Amino acid sequence: MEYKDTLLMPKTKFPMRGGLPNKEPQIQEKWREQDLYNKLLAKNEGKPHFILHDGPPYANGNLHMGHALNKILKDFIVRYKTMQGFYTPYVPGWDTHGLPIEQALTKKGVKRKEMSTAEFRKMCEAFAMEQIENQKADFRRLGVNGDFENPYITLKPEYEAAQIRVFGEMADRGLIYKGKKPVYWSPSSESSLAEAEIEYHDKQSASIYVAFDIKDTKGVVDEDAKFIIWTTTPWTLPANVAISVHPELTYVQMNVEGTKYIVAEALVDEVAEQLGWDKETIVREKEVKGSELEYVEAQHPFIDRVSLVINGEHVTTDAGTGCVHTAPGHGEDDYIVGQKYDLEVISPVDAKGVFTEEAGQFEGMFYDKANKAITELLTEKGALLKLDFITHSYPHDWRTKKPVIFRATPQWFASISKVRQDILDAIDQTKFKVDWGKTRIYNMIRDRGEWVISRQRVWGVPLPVFYAENGDIIMTKETVYHVADLFEEHGSNIWFEREAKDLLPEGFTHPGSPNGIFTKEEDIMDVWFDSGSSHRGVLETRPELSFPADMYLEGSDQYRGWFNSSITTSVATRNVSPYKMLLSHGFVMDGEGKKMSKSLGNVIVPDTVVKQKGADIARLWVSSVDYLADVRISDEILKQVADVYRKIRNTLRFLLGNINDYNPETDKVAESDLLEVDRYILNRLREFTNSTLQHFDNYDYLDIYQEVQNFINVELSNFYLDYGKDILYIEAQSAHKRRSMQTVLYEILVNMTKLLAPIIPHTADEVWSHIEQETIESVHLTDMPKVEEVDQALLDKWSQFMALRDDVNRALEAARNEKVIGKSLEAKVRIGNSESFDTVEFLKNFNDLNQLFIVSQVEVVDAPAGQAYHFATVEIAKADGEKCERCWNYSDSLGTVGELTNLCPRCQQVVKTLV
Repeated sequence: MEYKDTLLMPKTKFPMRGGLPNKEPQIQEKWREQDLYNKLLAKNEGKPHFILHDGPPYANGNLHMGHALNKILKDFIVRYKTMQGFYTPYVPGWDTHGLPIEQALTKKGVKRKEMSTAEFRKMCEAFAMEQIENQKADFRRLGVNGDFENPYITLKPEYEAAQIRVFGEMADRGLIYKGKKPVYWSPSSESSLAEAEIEYHDKQSASIYVAFDIKDTKGVVDEDAKFIIWTTTPWTLPANVAISVHPELTYVQMNVEGTKYIVAEALVDEVAEQLGWDKETIVREKEVKGSELEYVEAQHPFIDRVSLVINGEHVTTDAGTGCVHTAPGHGEDDYIVGQKYDLEVISPVDAKGVFTEEAGQFEGMFYDKANKAITELLTEKGALLKLDFITHSYPHDWRTKKPVIFRATPQWFASISKVRQDILDAIDQTKFKVDWGKTRIYNMIRDRGEWVISRQRVWGVPLPVFYAENGDIIMTKETVYHVADLFEEHGSNIWFEREAKDLLPEGFTHPGSPNGIFTKEEDIMDVWFDSGSSHRGVLETRPELSFPADMYLEGSDQYRGWFNSSITTSVATRNVSPYKMLLSHGFVMDGEGKKMSKSLGNVIVPDTVVKQKGADIARLWVSSVDYLADVRISDEILKQVADVYRKIRNTLRFLLGNINDYNPETDKVAESDLLEVDRYILNRLREFTNSTLQHFDNYDYLDIYQEVQNFINVELSNFYLDYGKDILYIEAQSAHKRRSMQTVLYEILVNMTKLLAPIIPHTADEVWSHIEQETIESVHLTDMPKVEEVDQALLDKWSQFMALRDDVNRALEAARNEKVIGKSLEAKVRIGNSESFDTVEFLKNFNDLNQLFIVSQVEVVDAPAGQAYHFATVEIAKADGEKCERCWNYSDSLGTVGELTNLCPRCQQVVKTLV
């Protein structure tokens, strides 16, 4: 017999190397064969629901790390809630309409103008469905568990019908109307945009000061005076119909070297500086209130048109002149104040941003190119006082990244003002993980203008509106719901395949169409109306789901997007928020906090991470970041995460190996009979478990990541597992000390596997399959550990001991450096009181100090001659006796058993039972 044959070394088939890229697909295939998703639902059927409603990613292109972050976070929550006993169906969804798909087909060479709208839409649908299948496979590869066989898709007939019914209910409440007012318009997309589709970037613009001659003074100022306006959009001057002044501001008529100008008193010095006037020569001739200037008439500088002076509360003295160029066709404030004065809404720019015939000599020019021509004309007319260029934050189309303009066109609107307070009240009833989330959406709703819901595209859900021969709008409950029924049966393509009369209810008549001729609206709905209707099209229609959802979780950009449109349509039709709680995450940046871009070469995509390292590494990375803010990822960061994964895996492997001969039915030691050190670790496990469950409940995954590492490194690796090798390998198989420890190791293994299951589900299930003592087929079908009370007095006592042990370890390290000892088992520790601690008295409460300190001998004495530390004075000497060949502890009483020599008394006792 050899010594190694007498040792109880760890045994497990669980491999050290994860091999995740190859192994995970096999585990996922096993989940599909098990029908795990439906088994999880069946397990918790009849129990309380927890519904996390999936916000639909756009069905175009490959997944990026933001997609991965989002879906993995959702999967953490759903898996955890399921193991907590909640009924948690998860229905993934996709957003499928909109401009990017049209553009994608155009890039692929599709000739849009050579086919009918219906034919083109069918191609868009086919393309979207193809993209969904690609993204679906990628989400599943990340380990996301959900009903991917039956996702919700916004182009499906039943979804479109639900959306039309939401529109109809809003129309019934008087919340839908058509108007001509300026909206964000993207010349690059040739469509109107909602506020949610706007982002701001720096842009260089012309900055001009322009003089407007006075035509009719109304007896308030001199006839030869001029108003000065300032603008950064010279191209909007052809649409100027007014100059706005604030009624409460004081305005000054100044004589500047013989020319009279009018500006706000508060801005005189700034205007003088900008225009290079000698302030000493400025003569103030008159002061008037803005209210007195109302209805004074100025002359447009290059068009035969009056520019009426009006009062506007929107005028400020932050910049400019206090006299604001007003073009109701190109600005929201301008439009609002223009309504009060019944001003003409002029917008001489077409869908591509090109001036129309109405712009006179500028016809055919792109609006931005016209800036130069207009400033040249102003110079020629003697009206341009200054031209400069500034760089400022300017609205851009969030898809094309190109500047947008305000352009007045006939559009369909959803009224925000009529339901604004109801939405704000609903926000007050909603839970938020962080206060700034609530503040953000609250302020956005509070400050939001009317929602333009029409788009001048073809790939989307048509607006269910008809027109009579006389132009009357037909949008009744009867007609809208009839369209909804048609869409549910045939899909929305029927709108483009049939004539208007064939889309109306049978026998429909209208006094405005005496000849029975009708036309239909050509615009489609904003895609945010599509996805914002998902509470109706999904939560209220899928039998396994419920309304309102417990949670919506998306990127922080969705406060202006899906979060916003969803609560608007839900409150407008159901008077309640569609979500009980909102949670958001930041964007994924590179390792230096820079935005990822192909040009910088810093892009990391989920597919690469999964193929090189595995989905569980990507998932562990998600748990390692503070997702509430922007997060970072790089190869180096992933390498660090992979190192943590290896530590977790190897720890679980050690636990598996050392419970291989343990049967909880027959070998479990009652808690009251456990060794105290084992009870201490059991209580630390409970403390760790309770804390981890609380972090899951609070959606604090970074805290879990850190606590897992701390528990593994500090409690297990640095102490318990290291201390335990002398027991697990050396003691007799059924020795009480060994079974006591195995009882706790088994608890640690089972608890940790369950707690890690939502985060690294493949590895957790692989570990579970190697716990032969457990019979449930998947860890995901088990329940989370329960919160248990901890013995705080015991924890405090052993926490004190661990601090003292740190002092001993310092002394051992010093002795090792001085070559007094090599390995710690070569040491004898003599330990006694420190100046501040009664060590001798304290250590009377502990047994097996040599094992606890992992040395061969320990002597507790009043006054050792060693180094004084905080909790003890420690002296390290060479251990007495010789080394036992079996356990490597030193002993004065080595003996022989059979062929085995140099055995300490303990090993002699064990070996005798084996020979």
